[in-house]
Amino acid sequence: MPNRRQFVKQIAAGTTALASGIRPAARVLGANDRVRFALIGAGGRGTEDLESALRAPNTECVAVADVYSCRLDEVKRVVPNAKTYRDFRQLLDDKSIDAVIIATPQHQHALNFVPAIQVGKDVYQEKTMAFNGDHARRMRRAFEGSGRVVQVGIQSTSGRAFEQARDLATADNVGVVTAVHTHMWRNAPYGGWKRPIPPDCDAEHVDWDMFEGEAAPHAFDPNRYINWRFYWDYSGGNIFENMVHQVGFWMKALNLQVPAVVRMGGGNYLSPEMEVPDTMDVAMEHSEKILFTWNSGFGNSYYGAEDDLLLGNKGTLVRGRNGMSLVTGRAHHGPPAEASGGQGADIVGGGDDTDLHTRNFFDCVRSRQEPNCPFEIGFRSAIACRMALMSYREHRAVTWDAEREEVV
Repeated sequence: MPNRRQFVKQIAAGTTALASGIRPAARVLGANDRVRFALIGAGGRGTEDLESALRAPNTECVAVADVYSCRLDEVKRVVPNAKTYRDFRQLLDDKSIDAVIIATPQHQHALNFVPAIQVGKDVYQEKTMAFNGDHARRMRRAFEGSGRVVQVGIQSTSGRAFEQARDLATADNVGVVTAVHTHMWRNAPYGGWKRPIPPDCDAEHVDWDMFEGEAAPHAFDPNRYINWRFYWDYSGGNIFENMVHQVGFWMKALNLQVPAVVRMGGGNYLSPEMEVPDTMDVAMEHSEKILFTWNSGFGNSYYGAEDDLLLGNKGTLVRGRNGMSLVTGRAHHGPPAEASGGQGADIVGGGDDTDLHTRNFFDCVRSRQEPNCPFEIGFRSAIACRMALMSYREHRAVTWDAEREEVV
């Protein structure tokens, strides 16, 4: 097993490792062929993605990789015949694997994604797609010209609410749209993220160097591993966990580009063990003359996770828990309206939208069509989220230089 320095150098060199050209996929699939896939990252979300993928028609999980041996033991209960690996790169050597699902912590996404693309695997990449601008650019360089199918895990783009938004957000219905107001609240300590430390979570059972990747080095700490969402080294907090879903949804529905200017304020008021904020406001100014705002916290539940308002001068689209509704000619009174029909958008966790999203991915692996949440939406939404975090941490407005693809 390589040491940390060797591992980081190998990963950093990944974008140029195949300078002679991207290798094609090992198999060409027909419309009815079984898709053989692997899972990289078998934590809570990874296991949900795995179970959803197994519910899709004609799929087979043949391998799983995770840095924590306990999770490999647990996943055997779901896929007893799958091979297991502590080092995901060994999994990528299997030429019979058509696609991979990447559900590792956010700081690892590019480190898993780039080599997977380079060896010809299609990728279902959990959100937030990229941890920072450098990772996003490395992922783009690997993806462009590769011919790979990439689906980013913003599941709501496959759901009923997205179809309703696309149908209802017309000039006749809403007129000129100038603002999108979104919310995501939970009345739960630490947002419900805090997890107990298992007895066997120690340096023997966790490949700590592999987990840290390119992050600043620390001595092994089981809390940093299990509760990685608390730490800036590995997480973007609730911006990366939930804002990205609503940003990606509306970016696709309205074809919004990366915002021109982003401002974020807030703080950590209720969660002393967590570095990332638990209460926050984000304002994003788009060159399309739309202001996108996102408001979130872990100390109240009046607003939920699907309470979005698209505001036009003729009408308002309300994204409620049961889907979309169009409201015209009245002021807002009380909580957001419920739609008359349709399935509510799945912002986090399992549900119908997750199943629809994974099924769409596997359909596209066979057909080679663009999936519902393609790489470009993943790229734009990741950059928008990183801009918000930079604004918060540097106490200033940040802007996007589209020509250089840099946040300034």
